[in-house]
Amino acid sequence: MEGFLKHYQRDDILKTHLFEGRYENIYLTKQHIPALAALIVEATNHAEDILQLKNLHAGFWFNFMPPGSTTTLHTHDDDDELLSAVYYVEAAEHSGNLIIHEKSNMPAPRKIEITPEAGEFIFFKPDVPHEVSRNNSAQSRLSIGFNFGQS
Repeated sequence: MEGFLKHYQRDDILKTHLFEGRYENIYLTKQHIPALAALIVEATNHAEDILQLKNLHAGFWFNFMPPGSTTTLHTHDDDDELLSAVYYVEAAEHSGNLIIHEKSNMPAPRKIEITPEAGEFIFFKPDVPHEVSRNNSAQSRLSIGFNFGQS
């Protein structure tokens, strides 16, 4: 969190997906936060185990959610992604749940709600619609989104 807060408001940092006055994707690198290197290796190793593939590439971004923020419904299947994930850096109680919209042949898709916990990964298929409910805590929540593809 400290490394993120040090850099995320700089003018030279790429930010995308502006919704409700907040950029949902903030692109800091291992050069900004050297501790990311080990986390990226860990995430990639998990993805390779899940997919039973080697030499995956991890793209990643930060999602900073101050109190009152949400993340809109979306998927990650824009390119050649094979697997997506989220890692929770800080997630206070009531800081917003991950809501996965399960695809089905039913009239309404089932929603699976996952309460975030700092230090945990959640992996899911890139084409699965998902969103994050409102951060109803008094603290900002920080997560890192990942997409994995072939190198």
